[in-house]
Amino acid sequence: MLKWIQQFFKTFLLIELLKGMAVTGRHLFLPKLTIQYPEQHTPMSPRFRGLHAQRRYENGEERCIACKLCEAACPALAIHIESAQREDGTRRTTRYDIDLTKCIFCGYCEEACPVDAIVETHIFAYHGEKRGDLYYTKEMLLAVGDQYEAEIARNKAADAKYR
Repeated sequence: MLKWIQQFFKTFLLIELLKGMAVTGRHLFLPKLTIQYPEQHTPMSPRFRGLHAQRRYENGEERCIACKLCEAACPALAIHIESAQREDGTRRTTRYDIDLTKCIFCGYCEEACPVDAIVETHIFAYHGEKRGDLYYTKEMLLAVGDQYEAEIARNKAADAKYR
């Protein structure tokens, strides 16, 4: 009976509304924080997943061994791989395409890769004027990886303790 009376007065006096107004009142007079986007960027987590890139070994050879695990792991079916065997008996990709209009940036491709060939970089400011502009080929992915290799390695090292 006592609990029912407490509930009645809590509802009648609108306690929850007053608590919400108190939170609003506390934040009403605090200084506002505004980021001026093109010039300033908010801090980014080392685990942020942006534009894809393919990496190379230190000797310049591409890392991808065409195991097709990333293609199998992709839930959006955004990755398409074709491979061929080389003269030395190793297998490498002849075609590696990612359709970024399909990609959901889940990171499964990066997690599935046994040699860290495909990674998602911190690049988030990219665009395409046509649908075909967001269709990345092997050469385009390798170019992104070559350009941002130092940043990719630094982010991988920062995330290593969580893997």
